[in-house]
Amino acid sequence: MFNTPFVLSFALLLSLPLLFLFAPRILPPKHLQISLPDELDDLALFRRATLSSVSRLGTTNPKPRIAFLFLTNTDLHFAPLWQLFFQGKNNNNLYNIYIHADPSAKLTPPRGVFEGRFISAKKTERSSPTLISAARRLLATAILDDPLNSYFALISQNCVPLHSFHFVYKTLFPPLYSTGFSRPSFIEILADEPQLWDRYTARGKHVMLPEIPFEQFRVGSQFFILNRPHALTVIKDMKLWRKFRLPCLNIDSCYPEEHYFPTLLSMEDPDGCSHFTLTRVNWTDSTGGHPRTYQPSEVSPKLIRELRQSNSTHSFFFARKFSPDCLKPLMDIAGKVIFRD
Repeated sequence: MFNTPFVLSFALLLSLPLLFLFAPRILPPKHLQISLPDELDDLALFRRATLSSVSRLGTTNPKPRIAFLFLTNTDLHFAPLWQLFFQGKNNNNLYNIYIHADPSAKLTPPRGVFEGRFISAKKTERSSPTLISAARRLLATAILDDPLNSYFALISQNCVPLHSFHFVYKTLFPPLYSTGFSRPSFIEILADEPQLWDRYTARGKHVMLPEIPFEQFRVGSQFFILNRPHALTVIKDMKLWRKFRLPCLNIDSCYPEEHYFPTLLSMEDPDGCSHFTLTRVNWTDSTGGHPRTYQPSEVSPKLIRELRQSNSTHSFFFARKFSPDCLKPLMDIAGKVIFRD
């Protein structure tokens, strides 16, 4: 009655809605990948930064600086609070600011200390190697820009300071600090998290081998404060990067930005790292893999004091995440609480 080609064509037509319905469940969703031109641009930047890394401090023994690396895909909602953090005539030559902003996001350029501090940026996406690339890009730019940059603090747009700049600086560079003495990097490095195996095999069971055995795979907060030698280690690395840039098959367990830096530095120099972060985050009541976000009604002097408390030898310097409308209550207590150590 009906010829075979007609039946097959009709059946295929009827199956199209089912294909659209079930394809997302069968095929793994694609995260943003890094293009070859972007990779080559980064390699050229890393090479220039590495070649420039020979100390040029001379004999004047100037004070070391902190490079603040802001990684964002939105406006810097807390720029006015950070402006208060940085201001002070004695602070001017003690820090540098660098901003990596996703070029696909429409940002209102902040003024004050942030003006003109944007670096050449590429598109980023959460839970993808693009966030690793963005952090490496910030590190390389800061290394290349100023040989006095001795610590490199990665900051998100939802992060706020918990102390004054003076407190942060004197903690990182105590009075007896010498430029020839290597201070530790403050980066969280954990080896016993319950989901570690799922994250290790997110690209495939044996994909990370032989460079990264499971026993050396680590996890930690992506927000760190690295010393200059470790920052150079990060931008020089190619061996581990070749693994972490690969796409994940299991998207639900794919968080390369939380594994690359702890794994690399744990393998290269575990004794030179604190194994804890100085950025406070609250994973209680987390949703969708995001930590708890504080709301304006929660901002108080008590909250700031609680967020500062740490089980390590240092108080927390920064905290996240805060909703953008927390700016006003934070500004209201900035002078009397946040920046009064």
